[in-house]
Amino acid sequence: MTNWTSKETVDKYTQWNESPAGVFALRAKMKLIADLISGWPRRGRRFLEVGCAAGRMTEMFYHAGFDVTGLDCSPSMLEAARELLGQRAEFFLGKAEHLPFEDRQFDYVGVGSVLEFVDDPEAVLEEALRVASRGVIVTVYSKWSLYYLSRNCSGADFADDRTWLSPFAVDRMLRNQVETGLFTRRSILLGPVCTWRDAPVCNWLNSSILPYGFGALSGVCIDKNDTKMTIPLMVKKCSAKPSILNACRTNLAARNSASTFDK
Repeated sequence: MTNWTSKETVDKYTQWNESPAGVFALRAKMKLIADLISGWPRRGRRFLEVGCAAGRMTEMFYHAGFDVTGLDCSPSMLEAARELLGQRAEFFLGKAEHLPFEDRQFDYVGVGSVLEFVDDPEAVLEEALRVASRGVIVTVYSKWSLYYLSRNCSGADFADDRTWLSPFAVDRMLRNQVETGLFTRRSILLGPVCTWRDAPVCNWLNSSILPYGFGALSGVCIDKNDTKMTIPLMVKKCSAKPSILNACRTNLAARNSASTFDK
């Protein structure tokens, strides 16, 4: 399995995220998650991101309005996350299978692209559900996708030994552990990795929110207490998601411009 504590892995992860395909995939992931959590209240709500890596998604959750905490097993990743977010978030070193938190300590928990890299994904989900009082969101790259078929292409990924899961396997694991709750499922990134770039046809192909399991990245949002949307539909569609995404896109653009200038 991928050694997330090694500098080589961190460097490969950074290179992937700074590549055109990696930047495109990150924007798509933000769009998917913004869609899935658009009904969650945020002000004053505690959010834990399990597997926060270098903090780019943690930053999105911060801009969404949550009080954010990140956890990762890699000291190098946490160092990068702390550099990115400063005092805006708390960070902890630990394993997703054994979270160092009390039951229901957080309102919401996010598990993003972690299950593919652990020996016991069900333990990760059990821990996430344990420390979340209101809801959990899980994303996973699917083996039922054109991304999976193109995984051997040059530059297609930063980790070549992930355990590919089907979205329905993840859904089944969650169903085995959640007795009551409202499930929302979506996916994004329909095309293979060679189409993850800014071009009219590619944007049309990969930027639409899709039914669960159709895209490379699938997400499941669980409201543990059957909580309903607290944001009216028109506000959710017209205001909530764009405000989050615009803030994140501005930060991504600024970082990309800075990287280009440094080069």
